[in-house]
Amino acid sequence: MSKSPTSLPIEIKISTVVAISTILHSADPIAIDAALKQMTGGVSDFFEDEFAVIDVAGIADEAAHVDWPALVALLKNYRLNAVAVRGAPAALHNVVRGHGLFLDDGSSGVRAAGIRAAGVRSPDVRAPDTRDEETPAAPAPTPAPAPPPAPAAPAQAMIIDTPVRAGQRIYARGTDLIITAVVNNGAEIIADGSIHVYAPLHGRALAGASGNADARIFGLSMQPELVSIAGVYRTFDEGFPAELARQPAQIRLVGDRIDISSLGSASRA
Repeated sequence: MSKSPTSLPIEIKISTVVAISTILHSADPIAIDAALKQMTGGVSDFFEDEFAVIDVAGIADEAAHVDWPALVALLKNYRLNAVAVRGAPAALHNVVRGHGLFLDDGSSGVRAAGIRAAGVRSPDVRAPDTRDEETPAAPAPTPAPAPPPAPAAPAQAMIIDTPVRAGQRIYARGTDLIITAVVNNGAEIIADGSIHVYAPLHGRALAGASGNADARIFGLSMQPELVSIAGVYRTFDEGFPAELARQPAQIRLVGDRIDISSLGSASRA
């Protein structure tokens, strides 16, 4: 007797998983621990069991000295679940896999870097010219100009017209996210571009998720639990700034600081 799809013991579907990049500038676990303590301000739920990609590209010379079990355990203490490593030298690939982590190419990462390195050209070495100096060389043909590349079609924004419930996560990959209904506490909205909420914004809002520091968060009634622009976080455990709470406001990144300003006045926080 044939079984319906829902009676199968397992189903495989494509799913989008968002991970936090933890970019190392040191292999010293003591220094990393101190930096995380300063970053989180001692807030135990600053991170909420997110997946983490450990980026070691900036410490390639020190990567061989990374204590992977200790590093994974340290991140776990801050509720970051390490699942992958980015930028590891080839000599460490088996070591990384041996600790249960997979290798991430960062969408362009390892493979693209290898192609670029292979494309480096050595200086041209020309044979000496043995032609008669009085014989004029034939002019080189003028190449026809290449046609201009066709402009890429702009990515359409993702539009959500229904309330975003607690525990629900929405991710607008490669584009802006527009929401016309309430975003409830415990919900998480993410976009590679900017986020626009034309209703009360509670929960967590993460714009510029792929690293776009120019992304912004706009809301008609701001009361979020956490906001992030290009990986820079700000939490509101003591409440959103009173002068801007439940007011139209925008959130953007200024240097390495989250800036909040009113859309109707010069108020900032």
